Amino acid sequence: MDQLYRIPEGVQTRWASPENFSAEKGAATRGNDGRKRSAWFSLKAGETREMANLSGVSGTLRRIWITINDRSPKMLRGLKFEIYWDGADKPTVSCPLGDFFNHVLGKMATFQSALFSSPEGRSFNCCIPMPFRKGARVTLTNETDTDLDMVFYDINFTIGDRHDDDVLYFHAFWNRQNPTTPRKDYEFLPRVSGKGRLLGVCFGVKANTGEWLTTWWGEGEVKVYLDGDQELPTLCGTGTEDYIGTAWGQGQYANLYQGCHIADHPNLHYGFYRLHVPDPIYFQQEIRATIQQIGCWTPDTIAKLYVAGKQLTLGDVPVDMKKVAEAGGYGCFERADDWCSCVYFYLNSPTSNLPALAPVQQRLA
Repeated sequence: MDQLYRIPEGVQTRWASPENFSAEKGAATRGNDGRKRSAWFSLKAGETREMANLSGVSGTLRRIWITINDRSPKMLRGLKFEIYWDGADKPTVSCPLGDFFNHVLGKMATFQSALFSSPEGRSFNCCIPMPFRKGARVTLTNETDTDLDMVFYDINFTIGDRHDDDVLYFHAFWNRQNPTTPRKDYEFLPRVSGKGRLLGVCFGVKANTGEWLTTWWGEGEVKVYLDGDQELPTLCGTGTEDYIGTAWGQGQYANLYQGCHIADHPNLHYGFYRLHVPDPIYFQQEIRATIQQIGCWTPDTIAKLYVAGKQLTLGDVPVDMKKVAEAGGYGCFERADDWCSCVYFYLNSPTSNLPALAPVQQRLA
């Protein structure tokens, strides 16, 4: 519990908010009569706003809370949320606002995990500790063509923290493929060089029902390539719903370290997460992480696929559609769907080799 009964020597508490953008001591509600007159700011189309800017000081971001008046899919994907460490020009976090806070697929959801929450599906909360040594900058950019009227937020942090050499920097990376490539695993964390820890990932999936009807999409295994792994990984799971702690499909639930907070069964849209808090994934030199796009047919769905003239494969081997349709049963097959992800990790560097965030048009498509 971070020794709740002790005060670390020299450490002070600060909040950055619209009532005190600079987070300076004794500066909240400056310029008015101390009443509630600056609870939010507006963000015009194309505008960037600094939510916090700290320099020449060490510290730790402790909690980020945000809410906005327009929580449409356009804003959730079109607002760019970024964090910079120690004066670096390149952000370590550059993600759509919604996806960073686990609101994937342009949908808000009510949930709580150990690191993220949205108590009533109207807010964005993160309590991941994010240390810095020389400074931190947090920005929000409106990359849509629509003005955003109201942004409320608190960024709660401490300054004066003493960080040893082994303390790591927080990073996040967003990716999307629509559609994925059959027989090529979806890469939610491209190869990253350095020493660190994979903290967790949140996925969003829109199954291609036009191509694969109502077949189950989630048989793919998570693979984590560590420290020199090339063709084969060191870590591999047994299936998508297995990775997030459930089995035989996945309904809606939200646990501390795993959950499926979006489970739209009629449309086959899903949002789900896994946090590697009790089961850390460490890397000493590099890391890369993927998940397969493999589905499963049932006796009912294989008959419909056969009648529709579909040809399935597993690996490079074609499935004998007539034979399996007559036999019924279950089987796995390669598929392609709309996948997105936001992965969270710590690294021993305030920057990484990961690519920049995809353009807003691609994120919204």
